[in-house]
Amino acid sequence: MPAKQPTPKQEPATKAGRCLARSFMKTLIKDCSVSAIVAGSIATTISYAGPLVIIFHAAEAAGLSHQQLSSWVWAVSMGSALLGALLSLRYRVPVVIAWSIPGSALLVTALPQLGLEQAVGAYLVANLVLLLIGISGAFDRIIARLPGSIAAGMQAGILFSFGIEVFRALPVQPLLVLAMFVTYVLMRRVQPRYAVAAVLGVGMLVTVASGTLRSEALVLELASPQWITPQFSLSAVFSLALPMVLVALTGQFMPGMAVLRNAGYPTPASPLISASALIGVLLAPFGCHGLNLAAVTASLCTGHEAHENPQRRYVAAVAGSVLYLLLGIAGATLMSLFAAFPAVLIAALAGLALYGAISEALVRSLAEPAERDAGLFTFLVTASGVAFLGLSAAFWGLLFGLLAHALLRLRQPRAREVLRRTP
Repeated sequence: MPAKQPTPKQEPATKAGRCLARSFMKTLIKDCSVSAIVAGSIATTISYAGPLVIIFHAAEAAGLSHQQLSSWVWAVSMGSALLGALLSLRYRVPVVIAWSIPGSALLVTALPQLGLEQAVGAYLVANLVLLLIGISGAFDRIIARLPGSIAAGMQAGILFSFGIEVFRALPVQPLLVLAMFVTYVLMRRVQPRYAVAAVLGVGMLVTVASGTLRSEALVLELASPQWITPQFSLSAVFSLALPMVLVALTGQFMPGMAVLRNAGYPTPASPLISASALIGVLLAPFGCHGLNLAAVTASLCTGHEAHENPQRRYVAAVAGSVLYLLLGIAGATLMSLFAAFPAVLIAALAGLALYGAISEALVRSLAEPAERDAGLFTFLVTASGVAFLGLSAAFWGLLFGLLAHALLRLRQPRAREVLRRTP
């Protein structure tokens, strides 16, 4: 009787997973570049430099403890790191995630009135609403109908204030700003990809040489997440949750998707909104008030400064996510780092780094003659910074741009009809 042949063992799933991970890492390492890593790092640095101050202001107004504030910073940092890395690697697109800036501004007045527990309940409600919007796909249909000139005008308007901050900072520290400006212009001529990296290096060198670096401000302290039990109330839903949904969609996701579309990335909005809302739900009890697409900092990662090849720019968002992770864990060290360097350095760096994105957005907003007026109105209203009825300038820029676009399109068929009837 022939011996029974042993059945071949199937390859374990763990071995296949390891092979896939090695292949994945090889691709990521191959796509890495100095310019992409620098662009992502600067994008994250800018995210902390300005918007984080709003969080501190809201926490101070509400009388939050040091542990609660540390947990809040940890939660928004971890969420931004996790989402940005996973979505960028999944779609091979520079998906930059940040916490809600207009949402932070709402909390300056709402948090002292509602209290932290009710605010956390509102965070959960807002994220659940956003999750439903993301799953429904309604936002994708809106984005698909948005004219390119209006999207570009909105992006240019959002970035405008950062561009002019370079020259507003000139009287404060002329040597530092001039050195960074000259470096940027010269590097744009010889090595455009490394212009921003060179500006950062020169800025730090001048800061150290001039003695304006406050090394005594540097401390080392880790963050400590704290659980906050949510409480729910109708007043919190109507006064905070619903406004947070509105400002997240119009002030963050809309311009964030415009940045991706202008850079030529057709990534659908629905999974980005859904993933942001889902992680927001998980991190809300630790103080995270909302995660969404970044607009300003995303422009650093989607442009030519990150890499000439658009398919390799996702590395910039991954690099920025790694820095989010490190700074979020660092806790108080993060604030001491920004306290050590002069605010002028961050302002000048942000403005110079965004000049390429501003230029490209302006060109796109005025490229189509039939949409030029709509793009211009969108840019002007957004750049004005006007806030009305609790809605951001980006929303009003979009509204005025769409109104101008609709009125101009109504006029065109009548003009063609007159031409047909003219003998």
